[in-house]
Amino acid sequence: MSKDTTITSTPPETPRLPAPDAQPLTAHASEYSEEGFWHKVSSVARKAGQTALNPALRMYFAAQDSDTPVWARTTIYGALGYFISPIDALPDFTPLLGYTDDITLMAGAVAIVAAHIKPEHRARADKVLKRWFD
Repeated sequence: MSKDTTITSTPPETPRLPAPDAQPLTAHASEYSEEGFWHKVSSVARKAGQTALNPALRMYFAAQDSDTPVWARTTIYGALGYFISPIDALPDFTPLLGYTDDITLMAGAVAIVAAHIKPEHRARADKVLKRWFD
């Protein structure tokens, strides 16, 4: 840093991005819905296993809670959106590795929002998993 560098207490102005075109956002809306989430979860439950579904369900129930802050819900919906997305870094049908990217992303999201995943969210997720796997 040179001696002419000035440090200010205000951040530089962030450039505003243009509003996204609504067409790409709505093109797959049915896949990024509550119904899309439950369809994906129920269709891959046995194959994905409890390891992938546990954090997904815990975050889902946390996102439904009005006490969860908007930033945490946004993080959760981003992770769950990736989980149910038909486009994947590692396709889910890839043997042994198919859900690795989903699990990794959800683990990161859970770490970020862990303080907002309450015991009742864990209990609801555990109840669903018990019903599916026991």
